[in-house]
Amino acid sequence: MNLAHDLSALEETVKRCHSLVPAVEAAGRALAERVKAGGKVLTCGNGGSAADSMHFAEEMTGRYRRNRKALPALALCADGSALTCIANDWSYEDVFSRQVEAFGQKGDVLIVFSTSGKSPNILKAIGVAKSRNMLVIGALGKDGGSAKGQCDHAIVVPSEDSSRIQEIHGWLIHSWLECVEELAVGKE
Repeated sequence: MNLAHDLSALEETVKRCHSLVPAVEAAGRALAERVKAGGKVLTCGNGGSAADSMHFAEEMTGRYRRNRKALPALALCADGSALTCIANDWSYEDVFSRQVEAFGQKGDVLIVFSTSGKSPNILKAIGVAKSRNMLVIGALGKDGGSAKGQCDHAIVVPSEDSSRIQEIHGWLIHSWLECVEELAVGKE
């Protein structure tokens, strides 16, 4: 175990992420505009990215930094019954897209979390969201995969290491929540 090496790797990834700040802010502003206009946020991801997806949604419906009205957000990976029903009756590739079809509307936002940008279920969800004129934001990694070119705002963490990518995704979550609380909710 070399924790100092891990910390150095994270520091190097953070340095490479400085150039992402304008894109992160643009995505946060677009997200806040949709929320302010009454749109809801759908999130999805697999594995650790599912946990990131749930983290974002719970901060929207609960609170981030301050007490404020609850904001509409739904983590599509959180309902085990829906996931297993759709996977069993359709396929695992459909577990998110069927839910976007059910809940997503024009003016809403889909935020996808994927360290590779290549997961078929993520790509299919993006396709349905785009067909419904939803804003699509991608928290991605590696080279962004196929998702990069399909998202309205694709933030690609410049790393090949899933651990480093997910650590930066945590920063993205908090940055976007900050934008929503500041720009969409304001002072209550």
